[in-house]
Amino acid sequence: MRDIFDAEGIGPEIKRAVVCHAYDFTQHDVKPEHQMEKVLYAADELTGLIGAAILMRPSKSTLDLTVQSLKKKYKDKKFAAGCSREVIQKGADLLGWDLEYLMDETIKAMQEKERAAL
Repeated sequence: MRDIFDAEGIGPEIKRAVVCHAYDFTQHDVKPEHQMEKVLYAADELTGLIGAAILMRPSKSTLDLTVQSLKKKYKDKKFAAGCSREVIQKGADLLGWDLEYLMDETIKAMQEKERAAL
């Protein structure tokens, strides 16, 4: 992967963020330290949970997804079982955010991207 980054002229801060986002999952055990790294780490598992949640909605959209609805899915350990709640919480903790704030910010970011694609 580093060869691809080098060929594309990707800087070291982006390379590090990509490696950090898999903290605790790979042999590249580089702890997120900078804000971008922490956000990427926190959002990775959470966006998977959100993706699974919207697939269950009639709209198949983030636009009508609420934090309250996502929290219900989060609490159901059988729902999207591959999305680690421990990692999501750890990401929120790394950022110094509560879980609800992380969920809200992530939903809003995904909604913004979805609106832009319409």
